[in-house]
Amino acid sequence: MRLLAPSWLPSRLAVCLSVALMLLGVGSASAHVKWFCAYDVAGQPRGLEQVLCAEFEWLVGLSLVCLMAGCLMEGTPLGTYLLNALDRVTARLRADTTLLVRATLGFFFVSLWNLGGIILTPELKTDLSWIPWLQLGIATMLIWKQTLPLAALGIVFLFGFATWNYGAFHLADYPVFLGIAAYLTLVSFDRTLFGLRPLDVVRLSAAVTLMWASVEKWAYPHWTDPLLAAKPEMTMGFSNELFMNAAGVIEFTLAFALIWTPLVRRMSAIILTAVFVSAVFEFGKVDAIGHSGIIVVLLGIAADDARVAVRARSTMLVPAYYGAALATFLVIYYTSHAVLYATISGMPLI
Repeated sequence: MRLLAPSWLPSRLAVCLSVALMLLGVGSASAHVKWFCAYDVAGQPRGLEQVLCAEFEWLVGLSLVCLMAGCLMEGTPLGTYLLNALDRVTARLRADTTLLVRATLGFFFVSLWNLGGIILTPELKTDLSWIPWLQLGIATMLIWKQTLPLAALGIVFLFGFATWNYGAFHLADYPVFLGIAAYLTLVSFDRTLFGLRPLDVVRLSAAVTLMWASVEKWAYPHWTDPLLAAKPEMTMGFSNELFMNAAGVIEFTLAFALIWTPLVRRMSAIILTAVFVSAVFEFGKVDAIGHSGIIVVLLGIAADDARVAVRARSTMLVPAYYGAALATFLVIYYTSHAVLYATISGMPLI
């Protein structure tokens, strides 16, 4: 029998409690639902009037409090101490970030070659026999620094090929692959992109990827219903709706934190890494292969020792920038879906 939140627990306290519990258990919800459950990208998403409910607003408010608290701490001696401690602990990882990224991507593409019939992610299927061999070729190009641009070109080609077959809206789930391709190219030529370091470029692409994925949790919470029915302990006694709302808000908040100040983004990267790794124990080999690329990127972000001066306005601007990011992703997601699937015919549908 499923546990239920006590009826006497005030609704606002229940929401706060769910967020605290989700920080420990959201890993199970971070398995990409399209890899394990039936889905319909062209289906009607949940209405915004249902998404923007009172529970959602309280979850967002609590997330903002946590973000602002992190920013306030960053400008204190405690924040400096934590940054220095992170620098010491991650020194070796920082020195070998590029090597680790290349090795992990090599594992990823060799695994895809071994599995066969997959374009970049488990749900993107293909019958073309040359795709696995291209992926093996990409893995080979990762061995030498001089051939990294060829590996990047292969990744961009696969992303474009998948877009052609599955549609732009579906591949909007995975801009991190384009960020990885840019990272490999910039590293090979020892260049920056308009002043952005290679790690900054892939960090931004990871943030966009995760923020988009969080909106999908709000728009299509029912996709996860079979997963939650098979593993009811994941919800920790709360309703599926509240669980998915909380999972989406936490993922969006942690993704937004990746574009914020150094301590905030490094702590976010550590939490997200723990979340994705815990999901591997729950969902196995497919999840380990599919998320390996973003996990190694998050490790690189956690080890990054770049510092910027943190001012009081960094804290004061959190609500404005967070609200703008949330509104932007909701509008783009719902508007692009309406345009692509309501008014354009002939789009490839799943």
